[in-house]
Amino acid sequence: MRLHRLEVEGFGPFRARQSVDFDAFADDGIFLIAGRTGAGKSSILDAVCFGLYGGVPRYDGGEKRLRSDHCEPDDPSEVVVEFSTPAGRFRVTRSPEYLRPAKRGGGLTKQAAAVALDEWTDAGWIGRAARAVDVGNELGEILQLSKEQFLQVILLAQNRFSEFLLANSKDRQALLRRLFGTQRFEDVQARFDERRRAAEQALGARVATVTARLEEAERLVDEAELWGEPSEESAAADAAPRGGASTEDRLADLRRAQARAEYRSERRASEREDAERRSAEADTALAAAREEQRDQAERDRARAALARLDAEEPFIAQARAELADARAAESIRGVLTAAERAETALAGAGELAQRAQAAWDAFDIEADDLEEWAAERTRATGAWERALELERHAEKLSDDLQAAETAVAVIGARLDEREAERAALPAQTTELIAQRDDARRRADRAADLHVALDQAQARAAAVLEVGRLDAEQIAAEQALASASAAHATAQTTLAQLRKRRLDGFAGELASVLADGDPCPVCGSHEHPAPAAHADPVTADDVAAAERARDDAAARERAASQKASELRAELAVATARADGRSRSQAEAEVATVTAEHADSVAAAEESRALDARLRELAERAEGLEQDRAADLAALATAREQQAVLTQRRADAQALIAEARGDAPTVAERLAEAAAQVAAARALAGALAERRRREAAVEETRAEQEAALASSPFADAAAVHQALRSAAALEALDVRITAHAVQREKERAILFELELRTLPEEPIDLSPAEAASTTARAVWSRAVDEAARASGIVERLGGLVDSAAAEHAMTAAQTAEFDVLRGLADTIAGRGANTHKMTLETFVLAAELEEIVEAANRRLGDMSTGRYQLQHSDALAARGAASGLGIVVFDAFTGQTRPAQSLSGGETFLSSLALALGLAEVVTARAGGIRLDTLFIDEGFGSLDGDTLDIAMRTLDELRQGGRTVGVISHVEAMQEQIPAQLTVRATPEGPSVVESR
Repeated sequence: MRLHRLEVEGFGPFRARQSVDFDAFADDGIFLIAGRTGAGKSSILDAVCFGLYGGVPRYDGGEKRLRSDHCEPDDPSEVVVEFSTPAGRFRVTRSPEYLRPAKRGGGLTKQAAAVALDEWTDAGWIGRAARAVDVGNELGEILQLSKEQFLQVILLAQNRFSEFLLANSKDRQALLRRLFGTQRFEDVQARFDERRRAAEQALGARVATVTARLEEAERLVDEAELWGEPSEESAAADAAPRGGASTEDRLADLRRAQARAEYRSERRASEREDAERRSAEADTALAAAREEQRDQAERDRARAALARLDAEEPFIAQARAELADARAAESIRGVLTAAERAETALAGAGELAQRAQAAWDAFDIEADDLEEWAAERTRATGAWERALELERHAEKLSDDLQAAETAVAVIGARLDEREAERAALPAQTTELIAQRDDARRRADRAADLHVALDQAQARAAAVLEVGRLDAEQIAAEQALASASAAHATAQTTLAQLRKRRLDGFAGELASVLADGDPCPVCGSHEHPAPAAHADPVTADDVAAAERARDDAAARERAASQKASELRAELAVATARADGRSRSQAEAEVATVTAEHADSVAAAEESRALDARLRELAERAEGLEQDRAADLAALATAREQQAVLTQRRADAQALIAEARGDAPTVAERLAEAAAQVAAARALAGALAERRRREAAVEETRAEQEAALASSPFADAAAVHQALRSAAALEALDVRITAHAVQREKERAILFELELRTLPEEPIDLSPAEAASTTARAVWSRAVDEAARASGIVERLGGLVDSAAAEHAMTAAQTAEFDVLRGLADTIAGRGANTHKMTLETFVLAAELEEIVEAANRRLGDMSTGRYQLQHSDALAARGAASGLGIVVFDAFTGQTRPAQSLSGGETFLSSLALALGLAEVVTARAGGIRLDTLFIDEGFGSLDGDTLDIAMRTLDELRQGGRTVGVISHVEAMQEQIPAQLTVRATPEGPSVVESR
């Protein structure tokens, strides 16, 4: 990944738009981001991280103050990051959420966060995504790095890259988990723990099920008293609780009790059948007595009902008379209604005729026959309809004529324009042909220049290799000299120790003499003048010196071998360099590269010019076709213009004739239509009034005839006798229901009187008592039989289920033991004394590779003194182990914690570890290329020599075209790094960015 450009506006300390061109530092390979403390150096890296990931590492877990405090309410806030990967060149534009003035109503409103992703193509920038979730998904595919990985491999933010070195195993595991995505191993551990818990619960549940079912069966046998009489042999065993016996013995006892329960159930079933037969006989006798009692009660009820109906007969006769009068009045209801309606219609027709007469009089027109006058006026207005239609479309006709005139002018102008373009095409074609021929000549050199470029690059690489190997050879020779001197010194030291050891033997013997003990040399029990042990040297001292001598010899051999190898490699690289200096090789590569690029571009240019020539030929042909089409269109447009001019003149003459004295034809037609409508309305109203008067006379005659033939004296009597349909129906229903009920009761009483039923009430008590007694006996027998059957069924189910569950317990126990052992191993329990989980084990392998990559730089940065080592030592107080990092100090030959390093040593170790981590993470992310790297502060803790070492390391990082950006205020770095990006705070407050 390579960063090309950054634009910042209204972000952090920057108010006005600031632009950073990272490509401008590509030739230098390393540049310094300098400025006073607080000016906003780190804000440049914050902007890069925000643009790509929408977050800033300094604000993680705190308030996200992204918008510049210097912004006015209307100022925008925006970050633009332009970068490239093997997938192409892209641009991210992102704005944070902030408050802005509302467009309506005053006050402030929230401006939502926005983001857009663009891709550069041959056609320019095109949009690829505009929603936050879509942009995030696209960037994940393009960058192939999460935010945490980006901060560890590209943007080494301030005070962050030392966290990994100094973290404990738990914190280091959390970071490595995010970087390498090993949560899946924790998921595996969780699934195995879940399976272990599930298996343990299942096994426990099965064992508990067996015990519970045995206990339930035994309780059931106790309650039913099915154990039987105990034998003398089992009396002592039964005295103890049955729960202490084995499961097999308990099952055997329960099966014997089950056999006794089955025998008892058969006995209870037989007793139930006998009780059921006796209960059925008693129920039959009771049913017969109850039937006779119901018949007796029904006979008495029928007698009483018939007497009540006979008493209601006078009222029913009165209802019959009322019903007859209502039906007679109903027969002449229609005649009376028709007469009333005729009177009402006549009154309405009179009012309508008066209103129509008033409307006609308003026009002040005299006419003997209204219908004839209306017909005559209608015929006169028919000739005006065509004029009305023309009047309505007069404006459209004028517009059409104007459009036709415009079309004639447009087509004429287009003809002139295309004729001028056609005349210019030959000159353009000649110029393009000349350009194409020149591009073809340059493109023909591409193959030869490609071979020359490969050779020049190989010589340039050899020149760089000569410089590197020369420096390494000098260092190797110095190391060989140092190793030889160290070997000689160790040899001398060993010889001196051996001599001192021999000289001090007497004093060593004297130091262990005691009065009364014999001397190991002379045997005397007195020791008057023992030798003094002034310069003690032990055998362990001599052995240590021998080991030091052997180590020094081994280092001398290794240094000699390395020096020889470097001399051979230097000779090979010198031959490949072919006598070029570095400046000559680089200039040669640059020249051939430029010529080859120009040749490749010329080939593309030639193809583009060929395409342009084809376009010009096609354009000439198209212009000729367009000219013929335009001439035909111009003739058609002129003809249409003449036709429309004539039509407008004819229409204006016809409209003037039809309009007369009225303002418009439409108003004249509307006035005539109103007059015709008024005349016809008056004629119709007068005719309707005459028809209604005749209808009234007719209905009055019919009413008088109907009253004369009815039993009623006048219309009022008829209205008094009339009843509603519901009342008529109620009278009829009442009369009919009385007759039907009387006949029904007489039939019931006649049938019951034929039977010899007693007059005294029948007593059911004896039969009910006998039935109740028999049913109680049967109910008890049913309960006993059901209870016995239920005991057999429950006991059999419990015994069979307990036996089946017990049979599966052994296999399940073995399976659980295997699963528990595997789950404990993965989770760091049991025999895993280091408490190292599966995820920690995987991360430990990654950490070993990270440490190995870091040591390749730390050895040079610390002049061979320090090496990082992965440690899986057991942590204190039972904490998780496996991800420790210790520092090996070659000066002492011992390891020590990373926290014991000084500030400068910690920075160098952290930088080496961060670079190693970046190398491994990059490889895990698919081997992506990192062409841009940033390091924020930390150099101020280094002394001059160590700073030089760090600078050489940074200089190595820029090899292969990588660009390294360093944030620091150290003056020595400002002197050594000429390419600088300066962040300066203006007197007004906001900061600006300046490049040099």
